[in-house]
Amino acid sequence: MTVLSSALPTINILKQSTSSAWVEQAISNLDIILLDHAQCERKAAGVALNLMFRYPSNAKMVRELTKIAREELEHFEQVNQWLEDKNIPMRPLTPPPYGAGLKAQIRPKEPDRFLDSLLVSGLIEARSHERLGLLATHCPEAKLAKFYHGLMASEARHFGTYWVLADTYFDREIVSQRLDELAIIESELLVNLHPEPRIHS
Repeated sequence: MTVLSSALPTINILKQSTSSAWVEQAISNLDIILLDHAQCERKAAGVALNLMFRYPSNAKMVRELTKIAREELEHFEQVNQWLEDKNIPMRPLTPPPYGAGLKAQIRPKEPDRFLDSLLVSGLIEARSHERLGLLATHCPEAKLAKFYHGLMASEARHFGTYWVLADTYFDREIVSQRLDELAIIESELLVNLHPEPRIHS
């Protein structure tokens, strides 16, 4: 895919940068991107909560993911305020194949399932960091661009949390190898631009 260069910091685990075609699509459909962004924040909070319920005995994970879930819900509320201010009614959107494609890579047996769940969640946060940065750079609305820029640090921090948790519960060599494998798949899922504008399309 055509790679868009950016002076913004990126998380180097990503195997491919986002294409310029995605940026053009997103900027031309900011209302839909905002709608999808709200749903992404809600889903991210749900992922953190689901992991807490599935593995309640992992005290460090529960503590860290409580923070993430709270922050994701705060972002959800903030994006909803943007929707309200712009008179964009909340409505469901058909998800792109990205999330399902990554979820399909999570191996069913433990402890592989736990490791993959942490790493997939981290990869999604890493891609979100990159894409919100691109929106911050290219968005023609100054206030909205500033909002997106303000969220970048959170996405990077969330990636770091998922990485540290994986490194806490698993051998680092295993974590690094599996993350590399998943990152390749993550980039492949984005090669063909989804026809409907989405944060992860």
